[in-house]
Amino acid sequence: MISHVFVGVNDFPAALVFYSAVTRELGLILKFSEPDKSWAGWVAPDAPRPIFVIGKPYDGNTATAGNGQMIAFLAPTRAAVDRTYAKALSLGGRCDGPPGLRPHYHPDYYGAYFSDIDGNKLCVCCHDPIPA
Repeated sequence: MISHVFVGVNDFPAALVFYSAVTRELGLILKFSEPDKSWAGWVAPDAPRPIFVIGKPYDGNTATAGNGQMIAFLAPTRAAVDRTYAKALSLGGRCDGPPGLRPHYHPDYYGAYFSDIDGNKLCVCCHDPIPA
């Protein structure tokens, strides 16, 4: 359903550090990085798409976060949610909801919410029950 998601950033070198660490915690791999063009993209190791891309806006204007927009990354485990959230905050991300169960979504929904250094809202979540 999704080919790619592009998130606008203002400080590409800082955003590259931030997203390289966040995507590493989720097991994603860098598909490309072109610092001279101020963009980079990550994928799951076993699939060419979807691609998560960061970069300076094509129109040359300042990147701004969209109100009501959020990107949710699927984490392989609840521990990965915790690690990713902690890594994001350690790199300048802002807490929008700490890791925990959100049973109002469904009984096994475990997620965390944070904003990146440009204010883009992100979620990291795991839908799997705790193994018996």
